[in-house]
Amino acid sequence: MKIITACPLDCPDSCALEVTVELGKIVDIDAAPVGEQANPLTDGWICKKVKHHAERVYSKERIMTPLIRTGAKGSGEFRSASWDEAITLVANKISGAISEFGPDSVLPYLYNSSSTRIDKKRLMPYLFERLGCPEIEHTICAGTNSAAWERVFGTMLSSDPMDLVHSKLIVVWGANPGASNTHMLPIITQAKKDGAVVVVVDPRRTTPAARADLHIALRPGTDVVFGYAVARWINEHNRVDKDFVKKHVVGAEQFLLAANEYSLERASEICGVPIDDIVRFAELVTTIKPAMLRAGWGMERNRNGGSAYLAAYGMWALTGNFGVLGSGIIGSTSGGFPNSVLAQWPQGVSRPEQNKMNMNRVGRVLRGEPGAWHVPAKVLVIQGANPAVTAVDQKGMLDGLANESVFVVLHEQVMTDTALLADVVLPATTHFEIHDVVGSYGVYAVQENRRVIDRIGESRSNGELAEALAVALGYSRQEFDASEQAIDALVADSMCGTTPVRPVGGTIQFRDVFPSCEGERMRVWESESEMPGPQYEQLVDDAHPLTLLTPSTSFTINSMFGDTLPPPVVLKLHPTDARLHGVSTGETVTIFNDRAELSVEVEIDPAMREGVCAMPKGLWRRSIKGGLTANAFAPDSFSDLADGACFNDARVQLKKLASK
Repeated sequence: MKIITACPLDCPDSCALEVTVELGKIVDIDAAPVGEQANPLTDGWICKKVKHHAERVYSKERIMTPLIRTGAKGSGEFRSASWDEAITLVANKISGAISEFGPDSVLPYLYNSSSTRIDKKRLMPYLFERLGCPEIEHTICAGTNSAAWERVFGTMLSSDPMDLVHSKLIVVWGANPGASNTHMLPIITQAKKDGAVVVVVDPRRTTPAARADLHIALRPGTDVVFGYAVARWINEHNRVDKDFVKKHVVGAEQFLLAANEYSLERASEICGVPIDDIVRFAELVTTIKPAMLRAGWGMERNRNGGSAYLAAYGMWALTGNFGVLGSGIIGSTSGGFPNSVLAQWPQGVSRPEQNKMNMNRVGRVLRGEPGAWHVPAKVLVIQGANPAVTAVDQKGMLDGLANESVFVVLHEQVMTDTALLADVVLPATTHFEIHDVVGSYGVYAVQENRRVIDRIGESRSNGELAEALAVALGYSRQEFDASEQAIDALVADSMCGTTPVRPVGGTIQFRDVFPSCEGERMRVWESESEMPGPQYEQLVDDAHPLTLLTPSTSFTINSMFGDTLPPPVVLKLHPTDARLHGVSTGETVTIFNDRAELSVEVEIDPAMREGVCAMPKGLWRRSIKGGLTANAFAPDSFSDLADGACFNDARVQLKKLASK
């Protein structure tokens, strides 16, 4: 039997899938046939990660029953329990903590980036809001990007990525469609065959960069300076689209005044790129039309992340590259989802004011660091996340999870590194086991997530866990209805009788969609803000001169599949840096900073730029001797907008191990 469904994993593509089931078991996962695809982006093929997803579904480490810890944290010693026993235990811990320390002592770490739409958004967040527990903000990823977009455009929709085929200039800035969002790469390739010029702005020579007409290999964290320098050149050479700016832009004069600080010479020195490349980029974006900017999430992962977007958007505004097919800026398309699936707040019940906690500082709170939080953390409920390996300041997070005074509850599919540190582990469904709906942040489509197999073991969905906990905590089952009938109705409502949520060619910015800001104009400067416009802060660490990046790979999605399909455990290093340290491919080095130290094999890679090294995102602790990953080197400092994570501010040094 072949069943058409969809992929909800944390990737912009949201592929349409055809799953083959025999005797109730998944035997093959592939793309849905082109004629049956609800998502046109899929185009008849899927990534190797999802092709092998059944390995996770039927993993020997799949959690089959609720588990209660019997040994020390981290020992992996658990006993099986019934759902009734586990839910009663968890509910008692939550109610006891709230009774003694207040609702802020219970921390809901709900990420769920790879969950289906209803299961992600509906009941679990609602339950903890009803309890008055804090909201742990998703600042670890996309928070800075979203805040920058909202500040400049409000709720204006992204350009449609499918329109790239009509572009004559494509700028991919801080994104790598070769590793994630892979279905964008063929569209770019087709546009290039049709005569489009492609520019990639990225510290590494990625697959798209290697095929590009121009690659700008910026030093990490200097995107804002590059954007300002291009803006200054545009202004000085009378290339500003004055009609567009006058009609559609607020703050252009102040933006250009700030840009004057960055001459070509100064920008070249700061960014580490030739002046000629900056000029060529500026000439391209002001002479080739229609032009599209793909602003990726890599731009946000440093202290200047918000400013990077503000500078890029401000520079693009000066070019006037909007208003026609194939022009505009591609961000997240998630704003096109047709309806809300959130639970309805009951009438007559006051809505509590939830305190907010930055996801990047949860480790400090769990450790009980003075000043980190106003009450002690007593219960941590984790869902859809593996913070033992995905959080910044990994050692600090591991210490927090190991704190015996914090009762850790995890809802998960397999025994992750975080599961080993939990007090209660509850078995979670995969998306193949539930009925739901899949939205997308990389294409304007909504798809039905059809159930393809029965539950594995005693697994329950996010909504079913929320319902069980809510009832145990005294709420009505009706208010937290996670029944099949309730979900089916929400799915039908979300599908709206169709799968494309925007007409083809019907999402052209400043023609079809406009900023929600005053006057439907984009804001490139906001005088009343604490940060009126883009700003640059240099990170100097002479003792640790290498910037460590943790890029996405074709092997994992965040840390998912790190157990079944881990990427190679290597430190990629530019040949110049390798010579400086006297190392060659295959040798082992110690990489260190003030936070951590680990040993790893070197791979010399000319695709890296000098002064930059890289280890893969998504590795598990078991993959590296010593039990740490690259995130152990990342600080828990904040970006300049929305207090986002600064993974790319990890600065390290390395030393060659002595020969035996």
